[in-house]
Amino acid sequence: MSVKLSILDQSPIFKGETAREAFGHTLELARKAEQWGYHRFWVSEHHDTGSFVAGTSPEVLISYLLARTERIRIGSGGVMLQHYSPLKVAENFNVLATLAPGRVDLGVGRAPGGLHRSTKALQQGFGEGALSLDEKIAELKRYVDDALPDDHPFAGLKAYPVPPAAPELHLLGGSESSAELAAKLGLSYVFAQFINSSEETFEKSVRAYYGKFNGEGGAKPRLIVGVYAIVAGTDEEAASLRTEHKIVKVRLESGRSVNLGSVEQAEQYGKESGEPYELEIQDPIIHHGSPGTVREKLLAFASRYGIEELIVTTMVQDSAKRLRSYELLAEAFARVPAEG
Repeated sequence: MSVKLSILDQSPIFKGETAREAFGHTLELARKAEQWGYHRFWVSEHHDTGSFVAGTSPEVLISYLLARTERIRIGSGGVMLQHYSPLKVAENFNVLATLAPGRVDLGVGRAPGGLHRSTKALQQGFGEGALSLDEKIAELKRYVDDALPDDHPFAGLKAYPVPPAAPELHLLGGSESSAELAAKLGLSYVFAQFINSSEETFEKSVRAYYGKFNGEGGAKPRLIVGVYAIVAGTDEEAASLRTEHKIVKVRLESGRSVNLGSVEQAEQYGKESGEPYELEIQDPIIHHGSPGTVREKLLAFASRYGIEELIVTTMVQDSAKRLRSYELLAEAFARVPAEG
């Protein structure tokens, strides 16, 4: 089968390096990704992460990358919409899509992208009557599609400028509820396996997405899966590049939950919430090995679930080896026949 490959880059700050150097690695990777034939290149949004990742403002970084690449789609993976006005996000991405028609993706996340301290700071001044997160996502879609209904309080309002081609809107998530929301709104759905390795949750989410998809207006379901992958010259070398990493889910008594990258972050999030909480620790699924090994693993996974696109993130603590991993993966998939 034919599987598109894309990249999610979180602009990690490697030991001994600066945020400026991290963004330099991101730019280099975006240019190489275009050269190697990757379909899209996304950057992330994280807050209050100290010295771990540099990307806090994806739309600003996207504009920089669009200006320094030529063909590859560039987008957010994703904008944490709970912190922002749907109109303003639509305007930001319409500006980008006007500057680079047909190349802009607007991936939207439902998570906070940080701890309680940064969430409170980002949402300072939000009062009663604010839209829920699900309502914000629906509102954003209306602005992107230029489809506010006549009975809307802001009927007639447009998100200017109106680009030649609207940014592609994708909903990111790692749960059955996010899959159901994407289906209800007729949106592309990106399941982040790299932050939720539960096979049961993934399968329930896939069934919910396809089973409940709203095809009104001609929309068609599109499932993209975000995966961890590490590729090296041999299986042994790739295994040696794996880092000690856990997926930690914080479950609050109120029913809210969030996935974080370490026990320390999860404990801090739980304490700052002011609620009783529990931690659930998972080992991430990391597709690692030689080019042939990883190609076989990913193709088997994609074939099993009918996945047409994988968006890959590679957590290797060496910028050169990380770059080489993406290059080897692209070469491996270039040898896969287009059909069959």
